[in-house]
Amino acid sequence: MTSIWAETALLPSGWASDVLIEVGADGRIDAVQIGAAPDGRRVPILLPAPVNVHSHAFQRAMAGLTERRGPDPKDSFWTWRRLIFRFLDCLTPEQIEAIAALVQMEMLEAGYGASVEFHYLHHQPGGAAYADIAETSTRIMAAAEQTGIGLCLLPVHYQFGGCNGRPLAAGQIRFGNTMEQFQTLHAAAGAAMKGACADASMGVAPHSLRAVGIADLQSYTNAFPTGPIHMHLAEQTAEVDEVMRHWNARPVHWALEHLDLNERWCLIHCTQMTADETIALARTGAVAGLCPITESSLGDGIFDAVRWVEEGGAFAIGSDSNIRIALSEELRTLDYSQRLRDGSRAALASAERSTGRRMYDATLQGGAKAAERRSGRIEVGYWADMLSLDGTSEHLWGRSGDDILDSWIFAGDDHLVRDVWSAGRHVVVDGKHVARAQIVAAYKQAVDALKGAI
Repeated sequence: MTSIWAETALLPSGWASDVLIEVGADGRIDAVQIGAAPDGRRVPILLPAPVNVHSHAFQRAMAGLTERRGPDPKDSFWTWRRLIFRFLDCLTPEQIEAIAALVQMEMLEAGYGASVEFHYLHHQPGGAAYADIAETSTRIMAAAEQTGIGLCLLPVHYQFGGCNGRPLAAGQIRFGNTMEQFQTLHAAAGAAMKGACADASMGVAPHSLRAVGIADLQSYTNAFPTGPIHMHLAEQTAEVDEVMRHWNARPVHWALEHLDLNERWCLIHCTQMTADETIALARTGAVAGLCPITESSLGDGIFDAVRWVEEGGAFAIGSDSNIRIALSEELRTLDYSQRLRDGSRAALASAERSTGRRMYDATLQGGAKAAERRSGRIEVGYWADMLSLDGTSEHLWGRSGDDILDSWIFAGDDHLVRDVWSAGRHVVVDGKHVARAQIVAAYKQAVDALKGAI
């Protein structure tokens, strides 16, 4: 039994004082007591820790290296994508594991309690399968074992180079699987997952409308009857144009008409939607997986969060390309994008709750839903995914209630995160991951070996 006592904690009922949480050996919360005497680990401010709902871990090693203008005066998502393809041709399974461990460590230090890895780098350079077809999936699992992060692994189905069924380009060949091959890979990863931590889980990810055929897309809920289903949707204007050209509908409209969208689905980005599409998609119960820092970096566009939330839509936050892993900054960027577009302030606040509180609550609920993880609440029976903030910081000094969240998100940064527990594992202590030195050393070794590619 682990005891954690907080001067103030955010509970499902709201803010409470002198809160004692007991965590069982299984990583779940066994008891929550308000007005308790101090015991165990003492922290000033305790919050539920959210799920990072969308990550391509390997891209972290490229962060900061794609900010030059290329030969095309209109550099865009698509030119950036070509650079990624060149880089990933060189990655070994050992390097994939080392990069993933660094990413997961940084997620935990930022305050995330779990990660959903949208994992599509499956095969060897040249496209041949490894002897173990799930080799790289097991590397992601091994990284999670080292870092202690709660993992939801999403092996990604990627078959075609576009909506017309064209073959994969050279840079995409390591991703490729037919539906039959992908089911074999998914089953092998699932078998490997049985040896992972009890809170680890799996889902499935058809990459996008560009990368998976119509018949296979429509078969997903039957082919994979359990677990979350995630898919990129309507991220770029060129994607919208391609889907319209080949499938005679905008991406979101096509998905609404032809897929059984419901609460199992998490649709990533959705930055290119009409108002009608936004309303209709929000009402399906699917989660919008938003990655505001990456979407800003790639010029994807602005998700219509105001309209989405007004329609009762659920959303979650992910770090996607991992150019920056910063929970508070993702939330701040999301809200500021709405303000800039609409010429407003506190765009996502409600009459009852501040901007930070409303975004944080939504991120907790949406992330848990999208990962099908029993987390996001400091409540008996839930995984003990929690974070503490530095109440002695000048940025939080004298703050209480929702002002704590607003001050962290809009006036501070993730250096205010002091402790993180993932399913009861105390993995961040005094702002640093407990295995930081080893993880960073392995990452640096991987980067040294990749210098020629990046």
